[in-house]
Amino acid sequence: MMNEDGIVIKVGIADMNIVHAPNTIRTSGLGSCVGVILYDLGQQVAGLAHIMLPDSTLSRGKNVNAAKFADTAVEALVKVLQENGARTTYLKAKIAGGAQMFQFATQNDMMKIGERNSIAVKRELARLQIPLVAEDIGGSNGRTIEFNPKTGRLFIKTVNKGSDEI
Repeated sequence: MMNEDGIVIKVGIADMNIVHAPNTIRTSGLGSCVGVILYDLGQQVAGLAHIMLPDSTLSRGKNVNAAKFADTAVEALVKVLQENGARTTYLKAKIAGGAQMFQFATQNDMMKIGERNSIAVKRELARLQIPLVAEDIGGSNGRTIEFNPKTGRLFIKTVNKGSDEI
């Protein structure tokens, strides 16, 4: 990937973090998970959430990890970005991931986690009125993504497909 002048902040699965330029932010292992990048280019700040599941009501426990679910992660990321100088009205989004990693004999929608994650993320972005400016969603290959909050570029490395930028 690329980052010549800053450090790379890494985000794990079911995790989120933010970054200020000149640093970049990266997550790997995006299969059916969706990586959501929210950013304010004017403030050169961005956040990334690595979302595993569409809906926190599926959680079995009292302490819900907000970063794990689409319905909680997007809003939680907005809040952290606001606390770190981002202006809500200037936020934009880019998303990647949501692959169908396994082929199932049944066409059960419950198994289409990648597609369900993508739909849930888009629903949250729309609800929060954050424009989705670019996406690299679906397919059957895993991805690693890295975002530069200075340029607004999202670099995507897809297994068996090479690199791209959106």
